[in-house]
Amino acid sequence: MTLPLLLLDVDGPLNPYAAPKTRRPDGYDTYRLLPTWWADRQARRPGGPVRPLRVWLNPEHGRELLALPYELVWATGWMGEANTHIGPNLGLPELPYIQWTDLFGEDPGGLHWKTRDVVTWADGRPFVWVDDELGPQDTAWIAAHHPGPALTFHVDPRLGLLADDFAALREWAEEA
Repeated sequence: MTLPLLLLDVDGPLNPYAAPKTRRPDGYDTYRLLPTWWADRQARRPGGPVRPLRVWLNPEHGRELLALPYELVWATGWMGEANTHIGPNLGLPELPYIQWTDLFGEDPGGLHWKTRDVVTWADGRPFVWVDDELGPQDTAWIAAHHPGPALTFHVDPRLGLLADDFAALREWAEEA
């Protein structure tokens, strides 16, 4: 039996970047990471050294993700660097990742810049896409263009994934 895909964004679901800057969420550890895409962006800024990106990660999330009945896939702007910087801090093995055709690009139809690539990559397989930037237009477009079961699962970027989210993900996989 083929497991459904769990397509994971990093910033928002795993890194609650929108939480108050002065208070790390309970259960999270602080990491100072320097992925290539961040270093390149920082290097283009005038008048300052390249500063690592502050990322909050909950080490328990790796165990909880691995316990879900899914094939895990990175669906993040971090792409393969999620395997270098995020996965090891969560205890995750190397995961496949979606290579975006237009990283952070503008979609002519007003969709999220990842939406079309997500559907192409899933290739008809059942999936849940966990992200903090999904809108109703993405959900409707996926329903019209993806032949298999699919769920867009919005996560509040101030909170990250919560216990109720893991329960809902488990339930969806069991029903799919």
